[in-house]
Amino acid sequence: MKQIISIDFYFQNLDHIPIIDVRSPGEFTKGHIPNATNIELFSDDERAVVGTAYKKESKERAFAIGYEFVKPKLNDFVTKSVAIAPHKEAVIQCWRGGMRSNAFADHLIENGFEKVYVIEKGYKAFRNYVLQFFEQPVNLKVLGGYTGTGKTEILYYLKKKGQQVIDLEGLANHRGSAFGGIDLPPQPTTEQFENNLFSIIRNLNPKLPTWIEDESRLIGQVLIPDALYNAMRNMPVYFLDVPLHERAKLLVHMYANLNHDKLAIAITRITKRLGYDNAKFALEALENKNYYKVVEIALQYYDKCYLKGLQTRQESTILEFKIPAVTPEETADFLINLIN
Repeated sequence: MKQIISIDFYFQNLDHIPIIDVRSPGEFTKGHIPNATNIELFSDDERAVVGTAYKKESKERAFAIGYEFVKPKLNDFVTKSVAIAPHKEAVIQCWRGGMRSNAFADHLIENGFEKVYVIEKGYKAFRNYVLQFFEQPVNLKVLGGYTGTGKTEILYYLKKKGQQVIDLEGLANHRGSAFGGIDLPPQPTTEQFENNLFSIIRNLNPKLPTWIEDESRLIGQVLIPDALYNAMRNMPVYFLDVPLHERAKLLVHMYANLNHDKLAIAITRITKRLGYDNAKFALEALENKNYYKVVEIALQYYDKCYLKGLQTRQESTILEFKIPAVTPEETADFLINLIN
C-alpha cells in the first residue's frame, strides 16, 4: 500500500519509520532530513543529463533517459531498502514529492514492501516546515562570557545534569573564532545546520529552560536562523566574567596541540583586526611555542569584539556574575541554582 502524507503527518506519527531520500548525492549533501538515508535514483551527472533533456527536449524524452539510467539499479534499490527498513515499511522522499519518490515507492511495493509512504511536496515541504518551526517560542537561557570562559564545557555539564541544551558550535563543527575550525570536521551547509538544529529543538520541552551560548550570527561559515538569533538577542544573557589569566590557561590547553601551520594561518587571517604589530608578535610567540603570549594577544581583539556585541543589548538584560576560575561543573551547578 502506498500513501501520500504531509510532512507534518510524518513528524506527528511516522518519524519512527525509516526514511529514504532518493535524490542525488549532491542534493542530499546540501541538505536532508537528519534521520534520512540516501539511496540515489540518479547520480549527480545522471540527474544533470535528465534535467537537460527535460528542459531542451521533452518530458517523455527525459523519462526515457532516466529509465535507462535506473534499469540496471532496480534490484540494488530493493536490497538497499530492505537493509534500511527490514520490516518493509518505509517513508520515501525526493525534492518535490513527484516522479522520483513515487516511482521508487511503486517499485518497493511491487517487490514485497507492505507500507510505503511518500511525503507530499518532498524535501521542499520539509524545508518550509523547518523555517516556520523556528518561529515558535523557546524558553532560552543565554550563556555569555568572553572567549575562554569555558561555555562549551559548561553546556556539557548542564546537559549532563538534566538541563535542556542547544550546542550551536557543536552542530556547526566550529568553535566560533578565526581559530575555531582547526582540526575539526568540515562544517555542514547552513541548510543542513538548520535541519540538524530543528531536529534538536523539536525534541525539547518549550516550557522548560533551554541553555544556549551567546553567539554572533555567523559561526564559521554557518548562519544561525534569523528567528532563533533574534530570540537569543532579546533574552537576558547570563554573562560570566572570568579573569583573563584564567581564560588564557584554558585556551592554551585547548589550542597548543593543534596544527601549528593552521594556527599561523588563523593569526595571519586576522592581522587587520589584531593590528600589524600584534599579529607579528603573535606569530613570533607561536614560533617560540609561547602559547600563552599568543592567546593573550588574541584576547585583546576578541574581548573587545565580544564587549561591543554585548553593549548592543539593553543593560537591564545583562546579568553579570564574577566567576574566579574556569570550573565548568561548578559553574553549571551555580547556574542551575540561579533558575530554580
